Amino acid sequence: FNSRAGGAMVPMIYYPDSTYYGVIAIGTPPQSFKVLFDTGSSDLWVPSVHCSSSQACNNHARFNNTASSTFQPSSETFSIQYVTGYMTGDVGYDTVTFGDLYVTHQIFGLSLMEDAFLDNLAWDGILGLAFPNQQSINGGTPVFDNIWKQGKIPQDLFSIYLTSSVDGSMLILGGTDSSYFTGNIQWIPISQPTGYWQIHVDSITINGNTVACAAGCQAVVDSGTTEILGPTRDINNINGWVGAYSEEGLVSCSNIKRMPEIIFNINGFGFPLPASTYVFPYGSSCTTGFGTWDNDQWILGEVFMRQFYTVFNREQNSVGLAQAKKSPESD
Repeated sequence: FNSRAGGAMVPMIYYPDSTYYGVIAIGTPPQSFKVLFDTGSSDLWVPSVHCSSSQACNNHARFNNTASSTFQPSSETFSIQYVTGYMTGDVGYDTVTFGDLYVTHQIFGLSLMEDAFLDNLAWDGILGLAFPNQQSINGGTPVFDNIWKQGKIPQDLFSIYLTSSVDGSMLILGGTDSSYFTGNIQWIPISQPTGYWQIHVDSITINGNTVACAAGCQAVVDSGTTEILGPTRDINNINGWVGAYSEEGLVSCSNIKRMPEIIFNINGFGFPLPASTYVFPYGSSCTTGFGTWDNDQWILGEVFMRQFYTVFNREQNSVGLAQAKKSPESD
């Protein structure tokens, strides 16, 4: 019987205008990689040392399998299609380390061909934190499932705190930390086990008026997406209500103090986004953090998660939301 360990705190760096990443290591001795911790996908992949065709690989850290004594090859190959492009490669198994915590025989992808959208990103690879049935890489278990199965954490959950500073964001494996939020965590059941962290939103309101998601809607909490995405009609309506004067959601920066709070009503609770959280500098102007896509579903990305400390609870199949502290020290 393995006694469960205490979990791990994994710091994340914020690249403004880009995304968040943390550092993990793969192999023995460990080779370090910057990865996007993505609650919207389930695979771990990093560039392979054998990937030279792509500029994306040349710009990033690459895993050298022959330099790791614990690497085990697989005959599988993989390809992943993202919204912005695709990648393909080989599959292997090795030890993956986060600070003091490690898992053994972890399946991961070694990319051999990467699309141009990856060329200049701050991170080398992606570590997916969605459910096993969303895996594109066959023959193994996602990282978080292994962390739990191998007894490395006390609770079958993880939580994420995002800040708009370069430093200070945190992935907490196996627990929650009350220094990152105020008030209570409100628990929201996952809509159905789709493999995503998907919840039901009752409505989206401004000053008591329903402005979007009038009949209720489904939303995925996704740390790998920058904006809040929704159906074009709804997003255009929100942008209109907050005074945006173009399809791109452009607003006058001087209006921020007068712009309304947008409330996401979820499971009987209201989760407010003040204008300071959804308006961003854009060239000489400002823009809202609301984007459109051709889907009935919503994506609650980093714009939402910076305001609400988020707990991803596998044991209870629920998402927990609490008001994030602006900085962890301040009470």
